[in-house]
Amino acid sequence: MIIYNRTLGQFKNDVTLNMMQDILLNTLREKGISGGSPSEVNSWNNSLHFMKDVLDDNYFSTECEVAIEYNIPQTSKRVDFMIMGNNDDKDHIIIVELKQWAKVEKVDDNCDHSIMSDLKSHEPVAHPSYQAYSYKCLIRDYCDDSSVTEESLKPCAYLHNLTEKYRPIIEDDIYSEWTQEAPVFLQKDVIKIRDFIKQYIHLKANDGSLLYKIEEGRLRPTKSLQDALDSMLCGNEEFHMIDEQVVAYDKIMNAIEESQNDDKKHVIIITGGPGTGKSVLAINVLARCIIDLKLNASYITKNSAPRKCYANLLAKGNAKKMINLQKAIQSPWCLPKTIYNGLDVGIYDEAHRMQKKPNRYSGNDMLEDAIKAAKVSIFFVDDDQRITINDKYDVDSIIYYANRENAIVHKPYELVSQFRCDGSDGYISFLNNLLEIKQTANTMFEFNKLKIKVFDNPVLMRDELRELNKINNKTRMIAGYCYDWNVKHKRGEWDIELPFDFRAKWNLEKDDHWAVNANSFEEIGCIHTCQGMEFDYVGVFIGKDLYYEDGHVRTNRNAISKDDGSSGIKLKTTTDEEADKLIRRTYKVLLTRGLKGCYIYCEDLALREYLKKSLGVL
Repeated sequence: MIIYNRTLGQFKNDVTLNMMQDILLNTLREKGISGGSPSEVNSWNNSLHFMKDVLDDNYFSTECEVAIEYNIPQTSKRVDFMIMGNNDDKDHIIIVELKQWAKVEKVDDNCDHSIMSDLKSHEPVAHPSYQAYSYKCLIRDYCDDSSVTEESLKPCAYLHNLTEKYRPIIEDDIYSEWTQEAPVFLQKDVIKIRDFIKQYIHLKANDGSLLYKIEEGRLRPTKSLQDALDSMLCGNEEFHMIDEQVVAYDKIMNAIEESQNDDKKHVIIITGGPGTGKSVLAINVLARCIIDLKLNASYITKNSAPRKCYANLLAKGNAKKMINLQKAIQSPWCLPKTIYNGLDVGIYDEAHRMQKKPNRYSGNDMLEDAIKAAKVSIFFVDDDQRITINDKYDVDSIIYYANRENAIVHKPYELVSQFRCDGSDGYISFLNNLLEIKQTANTMFEFNKLKIKVFDNPVLMRDELRELNKINNKTRMIAGYCYDWNVKHKRGEWDIELPFDFRAKWNLEKDDHWAVNANSFEEIGCIHTCQGMEFDYVGVFIGKDLYYEDGHVRTNRNAISKDDGSSGIKLKTTTDEEADKLIRRTYKVLLTRGLKGCYIYCEDLALREYLKKSLGVL
């Protein structure tokens, strides 16, 4: 959706007469789009005057087209400024990322996509050239029109307030990949950016509907994304399907094929506990839909850690491929921006984490919006992995909403076999019994080759895990809700302090790739960082919210961190029964993150001894 689309002549007139603010605000309101904050209005009033000055040259035909605030569909991304025209009988669209920054500094020599600016205090942001280039990729890869190509889209960034003092920083070699793709222009570069645009824009475009095709055209992944996903999936062992996964895969593909021959919505539900391969299946379905079926499909999950880490894993560190994955791997916050049946296939992983109307969510209900957004909705669900008071959706909820949309609801399919925890179904039964989630009379559990160790000394546990992590960076330490975020709130240097002089911090707030970051081992991951992820080995710290007394494992909701603002365990409106379930489910999730082994330290001595006895290691 384009907020402003007029000729260059009209644009210059609107800016000269100071009409842009009213035009843009009114259009936003008319189209029901959020925006128009005082800071955004201020940026319009400043930046658009600078762009008028750049384009105030008789070389440019006044019939060239200008577009402002293009909202890329299914995302919250908005392109600041675009100008379309023709030069040498070739149509082009210049994408301009506008910034009012007056100061910049590097984040780190290894952070080649992000930078610090004076307008985002203490928060890294994307380098503007990277932003402009990523917008080009999003438009190119999802516009189903042969005229929108690599050659027709030309990105750049214009930092009209940034002085020469900061040129060495903004054009540092670490950003060269992005500045080569999208050159960056500073305060004194008016002539330079004008000359850059002149290379591609002179007369009115031959294809006068080019901007319309971008705004209104059918979105489909094009060959660029298909090739990227195809090459990324090949050879990635983590994403190979086996056993029940391929059966579920066939079921899903059959339903998708059916949907191509009718006008009905289809809803498919795949259930399964931790480690049954739901996410692996979801990623494979995504690849098949995009690569082979040429469908507009998105993998959507509320958990940010899997989104970012799967994209990182698939791209294998190639940042350009990461951009290609931005639309293929998304959060549910894209759903209110997606038109009815705007997706051919919506793949909703961790659907039990969907919520009715979380903070800053512009839609009405995530689950309802999900079913409306896609012609085929695939939900991957585990009712026992709802780990906050707001995680209320289950299989029955999905069926209820699907029926309201008159969707064809395919019979739910359950993944049972365990692909994590060394394939040990016995270990899952052991945890269900230990945590009193689903107890069994049979206490003879087979763990296969899964390595389980209970430690009396957390320092020794960390030492062993650290050595294991040196093998392939697939070992992490994790904990539940019971430790305060002291470092984040500047209350101290450590978050977790245990006997034997053990000290550690929670994973860094700005570390989006904790699960795969080679420098992240020493930080402890929380439930939200590791849910949906898996490692070779995990070390789980069980706090005082879980203890053993009178022959039972019990929970203590009062031991939850005072900084916990997400689980709802300590809310007065949360019953003791609900809090008890959330704590037990949380530890089940944590204790099932390991493929090869799980190391455990319990603060409660009685629980530690009970675990040893249950495991036969006393």
